[in-house]
Amino acid sequence: MTITARAVAKHDLKLICEHRERMFAESGRTREALRPMTVAFERWLSPLLDDGSYFGWMLEDAGVVIAGLGMMVIDWPPHPSHPADHRRAYILNVFVEPEHRRRGLARRLMALAEERARELGVGYALLHSTRQGRPLYESLGWGPTSEMAIRWE
Repeated sequence: MTITARAVAKHDLKLICEHRERMFAESGRTREALRPMTVAFERWLSPLLDDGSYFGWMLEDAGVVIAGLGMMVIDWPPHPSHPADHRRAYILNVFVEPEHRRRGLARRLMALAEERARELGVGYALLHSTRQGRPLYESLGWGPTSEMAIRWE
């Protein structure tokens, strides 16, 4: 098995959306409840793939995608964690097909993301982790933040 990495492309739009929905479904949400999010996410993501502000990598085995990761550099006010920079790397949509898990693929994708952030001169990154992904991120040195949230309806 030779696994190759390639850049995310416009033709990956539906697959990225599928990975995202499956990721949230594996965290305990129903696919039916996630459908509106997926539809809205596809509309949101399409122009970002076009202009390159959403980028990332797909890992393939014999031309079949088995894992993916998305990344953005987002504008954020200078902060104690990045006092001289107004940017953060944001990693999202990390997904590995179930039959390919526990083989270091997510770790490989995270290394690609770190390498790209360093090339761009972005020294601070964040992500939102599922319970399943937390041990991997912690093993790579990621830690929790003090972020809080509320939903206003």
